[in-house]
Amino acid sequence: MSKLTEQEIEKRLVRLPEWDYYDGAIHTEYEFENFKDCFSAMSRIAFECEALNHHPDWSNTYNILKISLSTHDADGVTLKDFKLADAIEGIVEEEE
Repeated sequence: MSKLTEQEIEKRLVRLPEWDYYDGAIHTEYEFENFKDCFSAMSRIAFECEALNHHPDWSNTYNILKISLSTHDADGVTLKDFKLADAIEGIVEEEE
């Protein structure tokens, strides 16, 4: 999978307004009502990550989930990252 240019990344981010591009990855942050809801979303996201064989750099503190996506093999952002970002958005929307 080839690395996307900055222009290609910015163009794709238009449809993902909660995501930003910096430091060679796309990033977002979600706030849930409580830890249980955050952990539930993380569990659902984990299944999607396994299905796509693509895994985020992420962390959570109580009800906040921070996610960074990049394709380490390509040393940058690829279509694989946007596919996972789209799936994550769908999962989080269902949680709300």
